[in-house]
Amino acid sequence: MLIEVSTERSRDFELRWEPSCNLQSVFLGKRNGFSVSSVPVIRIGFLKKTVECKESRIGKQPIPVPANVTVTLEGQGLKVKGPLGELSRTYPREVKIERDESGIIKVRKAAETRRANQMHGLFRTLTDNMVVGVSKGFEKRLQLVGVGYRAMLEGKVLVLSLGFSHPVRMEIPDGIQVKVEENTRIVVSGYDKCEIGQFAASVRKWRPPEPYKGKGVKYADEVIRRKEGKAGKKK
Repeated sequence: MLIEVSTERSRDFELRWEPSCNLQSVFLGKRNGFSVSSVPVIRIGFLKKTVECKESRIGKQPIPVPANVTVTLEGQGLKVKGPLGELSRTYPREVKIERDESGIIKVRKAAETRRANQMHGLFRTLTDNMVVGVSKGFEKRLQLVGVGYRAMLEGKVLVLSLGFSHPVRMEIPDGIQVKVEENTRIVVSGYDKCEIGQFAASVRKWRPPEPYKGKGVKYADEVIRRKEGKAGKKK
């Protein structure tokens, strides 16, 4: 607030600034004419509770290695080589991989954190898929349902007729084998389970099965929930 003050010598008026309220802070001192006093600070403490994560039921299972598979460990990297191909993967710091004298692979947690608990079961499954893939392989089966829907192979290209004005042509990646049976069944096989699943999903994405008549591209073991069609009102 502004206060008008009269001096005795010059009889002039001057304006003096005085704060209308006392500002109290711990961090500020006397500055710019403000008189600031400190107040007691109440400190609130928090109890730190350690949360113990249970070991994953999937992650703690050992991974047997067949005799025809070669495993190479280099720090956080793993290479698996078998009769069908070769795969490699780099593991995060939350997990560590070990191999016993008997040849069994074990994936363990490197820390007791929530993220390490999440990574434990995931990378154990990925490691098992690598060992099974290079030794036995995986396959995914698709089925075409619909009048005029058919598939055929032209070298390394899969040609699909799915009711569009033009056929759909998809190049087959390296390491994946595609076989067409009876023009309506597609078998995708290989040693990399991730690549097989990705290619099969790309084929299905062109014409997902619709719920009324079930037309489209579906997995062989997929169950489509059907809906009733729209019926006119009965008079």
